[in-house]
Amino acid sequence: MAITLSESAAERVRRFLQNRGKGFGVRLGVKTTGCSGLSYVLEFVDEVSDDDEIFTDRGVNVIIDKKSLVFLDGTQLDFVKEGLNEGFKFENPNVKGECGCGESFTV
Repeated sequence: MAITLSESAAERVRRFLQNRGKGFGVRLGVKTTGCSGLSYVLEFVDEVSDDDEIFTDRGVNVIIDKKSLVFLDGTQLDFVKEGLNEGFKFENPNVKGECGCGESFTV
């Protein structure tokens, strides 16, 4: 089981954590929502719980709860700039389909 980050995603997370002045890493998870069923959750983590798995890639800690790991195993987190838009992109090999707006997915 593994979660990875592109260099641009790792740099962006490191910069966010540095600007915050604290943080152990970033949490990647899923929640039930949207027209396809699941959407991604990305938030800063100051403390981990017993239910968390910790992956370290490119010097960044990625924390995932065990329930979300089933849906996210093998995912690479990327940070992309497309024209005036920029944001994190999830390259998840478990996705079987996405809604038309791209906000939710199924596995």
